[in-house]
Amino acid sequence: MPVAEGKWLVMDLLEREAVLQDLTGHLRAAVVGPGRLALVRGEAGIGKTSVVNRLAQLADPGIRILAGACDPLAAPRSLGPLMDLAPRLGQAVRGALTGALAGTCRPDEVFDCLLADLSSYPSLLVMEDVHWADEATMDLLRYVARRLPSVPTLVVTTYRDDEIGRTHKVTALLGTLAGYPWVDRHDLTPLSRPAVARLARGHTVDADELYEVSGGNPFIVTEVLTAPTEAIPATVREAVAGRLAGLSAAARRVVDTLAVLGRRVPLPVLSDLLPASEEALDEAVASGIVRTDGQLSEFRHELTRLAVLDCVPAAHRLRMHRQVLAAKRSRPVTADDLTLLAEHADGAGDPGAVLEYAPAAAAHALASGAPREAAVQYARALRYADLLPLSRKASLLEGHSLACLASSRLDEGIASRRTAVELRRALGDRLREGDDLRWLSCWLWPSGRTVEAGRTGLEAVRVLEGLEPSRELARAYLNLCQLACRGHEEPVVTAACAEKAIALGERFGDTGVVVQARFHAAVADMLGSGSGWEECEQAVSGAMGQVPPEDAGFLAFVMCFFTALRRDTSRMTAAVDRAEAHCRDHDLLPHLLCTRAWGSWGLLNRGLWAQAADAAQRVLSHPGSPPVVRALASTVLGLVRARQGNGQAWPLLERAAGLVDSGCLLDTGLGWEARVEAAWLGGDPERGQAEARSGLDALAERTHPWLSGPLACWIRRTGGTPPQVPAAGPYALELAGDWRGAAAQWDSLGCPYEAALVRLSGDAPALHQALAAFEELGARPVVARTRAVMRAQGVRPVRRGPRRATLANPYGLTIREMDVLKLLDESLTDAEIAARLYITPKTAGHHVGSVMAKLGVHSRQEAARRLHDPKL
Repeated sequence: MPVAEGKWLVMDLLEREAVLQDLTGHLRAAVVGPGRLALVRGEAGIGKTSVVNRLAQLADPGIRILAGACDPLAAPRSLGPLMDLAPRLGQAVRGALTGALAGTCRPDEVFDCLLADLSSYPSLLVMEDVHWADEATMDLLRYVARRLPSVPTLVVTTYRDDEIGRTHKVTALLGTLAGYPWVDRHDLTPLSRPAVARLARGHTVDADELYEVSGGNPFIVTEVLTAPTEAIPATVREAVAGRLAGLSAAARRVVDTLAVLGRRVPLPVLSDLLPASEEALDEAVASGIVRTDGQLSEFRHELTRLAVLDCVPAAHRLRMHRQVLAAKRSRPVTADDLTLLAEHADGAGDPGAVLEYAPAAAAHALASGAPREAAVQYARALRYADLLPLSRKASLLEGHSLACLASSRLDEGIASRRTAVELRRALGDRLREGDDLRWLSCWLWPSGRTVEAGRTGLEAVRVLEGLEPSRELARAYLNLCQLACRGHEEPVVTAACAEKAIALGERFGDTGVVVQARFHAAVADMLGSGSGWEECEQAVSGAMGQVPPEDAGFLAFVMCFFTALRRDTSRMTAAVDRAEAHCRDHDLLPHLLCTRAWGSWGLLNRGLWAQAADAAQRVLSHPGSPPVVRALASTVLGLVRARQGNGQAWPLLERAAGLVDSGCLLDTGLGWEARVEAAWLGGDPERGQAEARSGLDALAERTHPWLSGPLACWIRRTGGTPPQVPAAGPYALELAGDWRGAAAQWDSLGCPYEAALVRLSGDAPALHQALAAFEELGARPVVARTRAVMRAQGVRPVRRGPRRATLANPYGLTIREMDVLKLLDESLTDAEIAARLYITPKTAGHHVGSVMAKLGVHSRQEAARRLHDPKL
């Protein structure tokens, strides 16, 4: 498809480092002789233009850059690429080219003049899109390629290998070049899933879905990110339409039929529907829009298929769906057929067939670990569910809710579960009504509706307690235990709920209930008394092999939450690593997003602010992040900005407060603390005290010394008199006036910023130590405040040499310069580096210049390569 591949230059040029390294090596070798030819090939939109443009940027200033391109014209320009680059060639070549076009000069005379010109200057000659070249240009390439060893030139040609068939003129050219040892071939492949996810950072799109629909094609990825609200971006739609316009009517019928049939179509199925379609299929393949793999045919990209399908006449779609449905139902149906049968049944407008196959396809997808596909199939069945008895409709709603929750589509899942509760109540099915209420309560908490979660959880227990003891009642008690623990109720409340859950869990052999209840009881005790870490760790480790993966994943990410609350960075790091690995291994997306949010909090506590902000932004960019998770990530990002003096902290903190209800302790905990600190950093201590007292009011009925302690300390720091509230660890020491003990504890916990804050109340050496720490962290507002405190106390700042981290670096790079170097390794521009580090582009430019000077390199790419030097 004709696309502006160069548009990709504004984004990261990912997974092209090896090709660029090879090409720059060819260029260095070619300009000193002998010359070389590089063939760069790949499908449309794969980034060929971006690669050659970057190669030109990397070229030595003494190398002449000559660039021309072929065009998709009905009658290609004779020697079109040579006409593009003629202004940069000598007079002899220009004169010969003019004569050749006028018919007064033979083409081979032009070739001779070009070769003589290339012999005079070290050159990079680029000819793009030679799949559209005229015969004269192909002859020029043959002529120059054979004589390249005699000229100091690298010739780079690009072409779409998805558009050349057995008889294409490029295929003939490749045969001519096959025996030349100075010809190199470079394939550009689609981006990997991690690369697509990296490009999607900062955009509210599902990176996995983006990868699936784009197939890793950089052009499609870029266009979707540019227009995320469009199901099919206009540019993609237009590119597909342009390619379809060149097909014959027979080939267009093949393409339309393949679009209706689905992703991977067996060729015999296509032949049954379109007899004698082999030649038309070959034409469609040669156009690059579809491809064949053995006995299967498919579109190169799912988004391309959807764009084609969108243009297929409704009558044709209906006829094809009905034909395929009838054909497939006439043969034995396997589990792998269910999804396609459901799709064709839906397309054929056959409600009975949809209700036969869609629920089965959904159940199969859910059992196979594909909750997103399961949710789609349940939703398809629900469109026809009014034809079913209420009990079957309720079952579909329950399945849809479970699939939505597993794929982090929280609002849809909650809505379906609410309707299921109503239907079960209408049916008088009290057992399933109670279980649905329990499920609803479980997922109301991450949606930020903690008050409703508690109320619904109690209602679930009330309904189920009116029946015989059951496994469902055990789970309902466990839910109350979890809510009490996360809500920081008195440990005795959590323990009472846990005891009931354990008793029923053991009675019905539900190990998951027993393990989780014991874990939450231990956590509640640990948060109050500080003891019991080992029991909690043993419970999580034991759960990994005893209970279902989703239950073990829940315990793993909850452990991240509670280690973050206690600011224990070493335990937090280990907990996050364990939870991330488990969630990735078992495709637990909601659990993974929660883990990453709490992981960003841990990075913040460790003083790794750039990494914390990046991790928080990744969570915010994922459309499936629940409100509680988004609130935490927004708070972390707001705190980073406040501490760095960015000035854009409050919008994020206000957004966080608006995402959850006032009963959510993530908001009234870290959220209130962040608001107090932001007010203090902004020079508004009165607002800081007011925010702190509001937070303590919200905590009045709960006992959590790791939440009330910091708020009391902030009241003290802002000049107020804090109330008597429970305080833990370093907070208790600070409130007692023991700044040395508090700072030492913060140091042992691995929290440098908090330790430095405490030292602001200390003596002259403590102030010097605090100032050094704040400068190291880049905490500009607190640096200024610390200097003011020192001046007021008559303490003179000590002019320091390089910091310890700088002295330890073999190149003398500071921590901030190392951050910049790592981002250079990602091929980021100054503006992109500035956005990542929350600094101005001008400051980022200064840092880049300093890094290059210290490393003794002359380009950003050389600097990035030094990152992998063992000495760094």
